[in-house]
Amino acid sequence: MDIKQLTYLVNLERERHFGRAAEASFVSQPTLSMRLKNLEKELGLSLINRSNNFDGFTAEGERVLSWAREIVSVYQGLKLEVESLKHGVKGTLRIGVVPQCSISLPLMLKGISERYPQLDYRVAVLSADQLLDALNSHTVDVGIGFFELATLRELHFQAEPLRDDGVEVVFHPQHFPQLVGDTPLELNDLAEVPLCLAEQTRYFRRYLDTHFREADIRLRVVLETTSIFQLVQGIQVGLGCLISPCGHLLPEMTPELHSRKLAIAPMSRQAAVVIAEPGRATPLAQHFFDEVRRWLSEGQGGRLSAPSLTG
Repeated sequence: MDIKQLTYLVNLERERHFGRAAEASFVSQPTLSMRLKNLEKELGLSLINRSNNFDGFTAEGERVLSWAREIVSVYQGLKLEVESLKHGVKGTLRIGVVPQCSISLPLMLKGISERYPQLDYRVAVLSADQLLDALNSHTVDVGIGFFELATLRELHFQAEPLRDDGVEVVFHPQHFPQLVGDTPLELNDLAEVPLCLAEQTRYFRRYLDTHFREADIRLRVVLETTSIFQLVQGIQVGLGCLISPCGHLLPEMTPELHSRKLAIAPMSRQAAVVIAEPGRATPLAQHFFDEVRRWLSEGQGGRLSAPSLTG
């Protein structure tokens, strides 16, 4: 057994396809299949359900896979630690984010880059539930999204809460002059307003749907998508209005748009930056997390007054 075989196994879990797993491992598909069969022979266990295509893992394979994730994560962390000792904090950090959160991710990354200019980032947009799974399986180093704090404590994650400034309605005043004002909007004010919203599988959308349903208000959703870019374009041309966590959008990008707070109950989940517990987080993730704490404590991105979670 060697680290490459375990890496192939982890890549197969992520890609759910032999060909794509081979590409992610930078080997041919026959090589990947042969090395995984050799691993099964060495262990004396069948790890993979095989048909014409990849058909998931056996029960024994799932057990081995959980160890493989840990070992590969530690190995990658070791490599990053060696690189940081030789060249400083350098490498590519894998970040998982939900589509709408209470902070602008590029604003945060720009603040961190002033301390660690050699850090690069690979960002995946996930649902809140997918994000927790990705953190558990070590397919991302950092998660930024909405979490149940009790769950994070049980799983021993480190979490830095983000300030919750509530929810806002973003609109173009030329197309929706009736929404212009300074006081918070009520849910009833949006009863007949066309909206551009994230799809229903997203936590923030489910949160909105729940509160509007409890208020017996039917939302008129004219554009539903996972793409924030498409949502913002929809607002820009007057197709509809966006409901978003305050702090998610940079006002400088669209100075002609207006926003008003929405009077709605707070979310039950907490926006936070999350990494694995000390000792299990990669050195790169830990450096990033510590710098995020410093950046937030200086008031750059907003921060809760409550103490941080440490696992």
